[in-house]
Amino acid sequence: MTGSAMAHLDSEVKEECLREDLKFYFMNPCEKFRARQQIPWKMGLQILKIVMVTTQLVRFGLSNQLVVAFKEENTVAFKHLFLKGYSGVDEDEYSCSVYTQEDTYESIYFAISQFHRLRNLSLGTLGYGENEDNRIGLKVCKQHYKKGTMFPSNETLNIDSDIEIDCIHLDLQTLSKDPQDWKNSSFFRLEFYRLLQVEISFHLKGIDLQTIHSRELPDCYIFQNTIIFDNKAHSGKIKIYFDSDANIEECKDLNISGSIQKNTQYVLVFDAFVIVICLASLILCTRSIVLGLRLRKRFLDFFLEKYKRCVCNADQWEFINRWYILVIISDLMTIIGSILKMEIKAKNLTNYDLCSILLGTSTLFVWVGVIRYLGYFQAYNVLILTMQASLPKVLRFCACAGMIYLGYTFCGWIVLGPYHDKFENLNTVAECLFSLVNGDDMYATFAHIQQKSLLVWLFSRLYLYSFISLFIYMILSLFIAIITDSYDTIKKYQQNGFPATDLQEFLKECGSKEKCQKESSSFLSCICCLRRNGSDDHLTLIN
Repeated sequence: MTGSAMAHLDSEVKEECLREDLKFYFMNPCEKFRARQQIPWKMGLQILKIVMVTTQLVRFGLSNQLVVAFKEENTVAFKHLFLKGYSGVDEDEYSCSVYTQEDTYESIYFAISQFHRLRNLSLGTLGYGENEDNRIGLKVCKQHYKKGTMFPSNETLNIDSDIEIDCIHLDLQTLSKDPQDWKNSSFFRLEFYRLLQVEISFHLKGIDLQTIHSRELPDCYIFQNTIIFDNKAHSGKIKIYFDSDANIEECKDLNISGSIQKNTQYVLVFDAFVIVICLASLILCTRSIVLGLRLRKRFLDFFLEKYKRCVCNADQWEFINRWYILVIISDLMTIIGSILKMEIKAKNLTNYDLCSILLGTSTLFVWVGVIRYLGYFQAYNVLILTMQASLPKVLRFCACAGMIYLGYTFCGWIVLGPYHDKFENLNTVAECLFSLVNGDDMYATFAHIQQKSLLVWLFSRLYLYSFISLFIYMILSLFIAIITDSYDTIKKYQQNGFPATDLQEFLKECGSKEKCQKESSSFLSCICCLRRNGSDDHLTLIN
C-alpha cells in the first residue's frame, strides 16, 4: 500500500474504534453484558447499596424517634411541674397567661418552689445541673425601664426608655431556708408599669433509660429551661413562655451489664460495611465520569479535525452522566453520615440533627437514582424525558409567577397582618397562600378575618378572591399545560423518532466505505482489538 492509503486506513481505524467506544459507552448495563459479557458491577452495587442504606436509615430513624419522644415528653412534664395552672395545652405561641399582679407573683413563686422540691415531685430521672456560672440553682432576671412616673387617668407619662436588667441567683441552700426570706427581698417588688419581663432559668440533668429496651446505650441530657413572663405589651395580660433546650452529652460513667455492648458492636460493623459499599460505588462512578471526559475529548478532537466545526453543547453534555454525579453526592453524604452515626452510637458525638439530614438526603438521592434503571424501558422513560424537556420552561414560568406571589405575600402581610393570625408574619403568609393554591383552608382563611374595619374586610375579600382566581384558574392551569405540552412532544418523538444530533448521526454512519469493508474488515477488527488490548486500554470505557 502507498503512504496515503495507509494514512487513510489508519484514519478509518481510529474512526471505527472511536465509534465502537462511543456505542459501548452509551449502552445500558444489560446491553454491555450481551455485547462483551461485562458484568454490571455498578448496577449490582447500587442495588445492594439501596438495601443497605435504607436498612441503616430505618434503624437510625427508630433510634432518633426515641430521642425526639424523650425530649417532647420531658418538655410537657416540665410545663406541668413549673407552670401554675397549666391546662396541658398551650394557649397560643405561649403556654399560659396571667391577668393580675397576685397571679403573677404566685406563678413566679410557684416555679421557684417546684424547682426546690423537684426530687420529691418528678417521676423522671432528673437531677440539678450547673448553669453558665457553674452554679446549681435558679437565676431570676427582670428587665424594666428606668424610674419614671405614669398617670393614665391624666394621660401623663414620664419614663426613661433605657432598659435595666437586674438578676438574682437562688441556690439550693437559699431555697432551703424560710421562703419569706427571699420572697420579701426588694428584688421581687415589681413595678408593673415599667416591667418588661421576668426570666427564670435553670438547668436540669436527665438520663434516657428507654434506649436500653432497644439494646442501645442510654443518653445523658442537659435541659436548659427558661420561663419568661412577658409584659412588653403592657396590655393587662402577661404571657408566660416556657422553653426547654435539650442537649445530649456523653455520659461520664456507664456500667451496664447484658448484651447491649455486643449489639452496639454489630451495628458499628454494619455501618462500616455501608461505608465500604459507598466507597466502592464512589470510586466506580468517579472512574466512569473521568473516562467519559476522556472519550468526550477524543470525540471533540476528531469532530473538529474531520468536519472543521465544534460539537453542539447538547452533545457535549451527553458525555457527563448526571446520574453518576447524583450517586457521588449521595455516597459522600452517606459516608459522612455513617461516620457521624458510628460516633453517636459509640456516644462520642451527639449531633443527631446533622446526621439525620445527611442520611435522609442521601437515601432520597439513592431512591431517586433508581429511576435511571427504570428509564431503560420505554414505558418508564417517559417521566424522565418529560422532566428534562419541561424543566427549563417550568423554571422560567416559576420565576415570573414568583414575582406575583411575592407581591401578594407582602401585600397580605402589611394589610391583613393585624386582623388575621395567618398573616402575622411573612413566613406564615407565604405558607397560607401556598395552602390556598392547593385548595386547603379556604373557608377558614375567609372566616377568620376580624370585621373590626369594614374597609379592611372588603379589601380582604378582593385580595383573596383575586389571588385564588389568578393562581388556581390561570397560573396553575398554565403550569400544568407546560408539562402536558412537553409530555405530548416526547410521545410524538417516541413514535416518530427523536431529532438526530451530531453525535447520533456519527454513531449511525458506516465505519468505512463498502469497498474498504470488503477488503479489510477483518484487518480493521484486528487493529481495533489490538489497540484496545494495548497501550490505549484506558480509552475503553466502562459506563
